[in-house]
Amino acid sequence: MGEDVSVDEVRGWAAGLSGLHGRFGSCFGRSEPRGRALEYMRGLLSSLERKNGWTLAEQAGERGPEGMQRLLNQADWDEDAVRDRVRAYTVEYIGAADGVLVVDETGFVKKGVRSAGVQRQYTGTSGKIDNCQLGVFLAYASDAGRALIDRELYLPASWAEDDVRRAGAGIGAEVVFATKPRLARGMIQRALEAGVPFAWVTGDEVYGQDTALRGWLEAGSIAYVMAVPSSFRCGPRRQNARTLAAILPREAFETRSAGPGAHGPREYDWALVGLPGENAAFENGLLVRRSLADGELAYYRVHAPKGTTLAELVRAAGIRWTIEEAFQAAKNEAGLDHYQVRSYRAWYRHITLAMAAAAYLTAIRVTCGQKMGKAEPETA
Repeated sequence: MGEDVSVDEVRGWAAGLSGLHGRFGSCFGRSEPRGRALEYMRGLLSSLERKNGWTLAEQAGERGPEGMQRLLNQADWDEDAVRDRVRAYTVEYIGAADGVLVVDETGFVKKGVRSAGVQRQYTGTSGKIDNCQLGVFLAYASDAGRALIDRELYLPASWAEDDVRRAGAGIGAEVVFATKPRLARGMIQRALEAGVPFAWVTGDEVYGQDTALRGWLEAGSIAYVMAVPSSFRCGPRRQNARTLAAILPREAFETRSAGPGAHGPREYDWALVGLPGENAAFENGLLVRRSLADGELAYYRVHAPKGTTLAELVRAAGIRWTIEEAFQAAKNEAGLDHYQVRSYRAWYRHITLAMAAAAYLTAIRVTCGQKMGKAEPETA
């Protein structure tokens, strides 16, 4: 933000948060939860060590957590409509024609067995099998910044088939089991319908090796660069990615940066292997990344408009890691993982308000050095 921050800038930032809140004020049925949602976001952005119902209530000057708990559990408001306003707000600040949609999941480690979707499952958050909930997210990334714009709670099959647990967590009959790639597809579809500008979709191996997701993207002429495992079969004779990479000549590789890192440009050797395809306007391929340090290989399945340069493919592949930065910022700065809710809908409500708070921080970073004090009109 800069070392010297004026009083006017601080006041401007506060007015800007109220402006963002005003954009989705009409999503609330009554004034009480509408006002409390603003206090909730202010608390999420505060310096509180833990941000739960008790601490957020104290931060807002309330005597107990009942109001904050009611906001998440019983109050009349539309969390999906709020999500849509936050997505539009984010695109206003960082939207670009060459933007990238990034799909990934993150874990929320929990105790007990009653929180919606919780079970022992692998999460990259702890790097092991843990008792946790998994949220699948869609992030938007461009040269201007990155932010989370959509979210889905992954409901394991064991939950989807258990009527007693579903009832206890308030999971309606309309919610059915869906794989993580299927949840990702739904979020990408919503971004398309909202007119979000983007050039690429990217994700890790969970999404890259899903035939249905890739087929849906290809049918819609949507370009993607998706990570796949070394065992992924894609060659003309069903060779796996490891085999295709092994027969590449040395001169097939070019050293290029996948974007800035903590210690400078993230440089690797890259090569592209062409693969057959049916869309005359697109090319399929296997993008191979080789570490300059130890020769370790990574692989990406590519579906790109004809004539796309290697540099552009590398840029899209490199942006995938920005969702980790978005998760870290949302958790550390906006309390994404600071919640104590059990019900299905309450999870979505907390996560949505945390995404709104994190999106506001992205907006501040984009406009740092400019006056932030313009109040924004409430929209219908």
